Amino acid sequence: MVISKKIKNDKGPSPVIMKTYRFPIVIEKDEEGYFAFCPELQGCYTQGDTYEEVLENIKDAIRLHVNDRLENGEEVPQTQSVSLTSLEVAV
Repeated sequence: MVISKKIKNDKGPSPVIMKTYRFPIVIEKDEEGYFAFCPELQGCYTQGDTYEEVLENIKDAIRLHVNDRLENGEEVPQTQSVSLTSLEVAV
């Protein structure tokens, strides 16, 4: 999902229009802290010692990933819906 917002520009009198993107993320706890990744953005992942830290880190990673795609003229993938479920597998 993309939302356009007018943001006050500190460098001039006119507002800057910025887009806000919404992406699903996965956060997993492991022995060393937390690991997060964005399934929609291949290679976009990070880690942190706390849940709050990994959440801020994945926001930064996504921001950098999206900026890089936009600067290179690449499309930014948009998620229409996300489903989370549990699956039982007998082995």
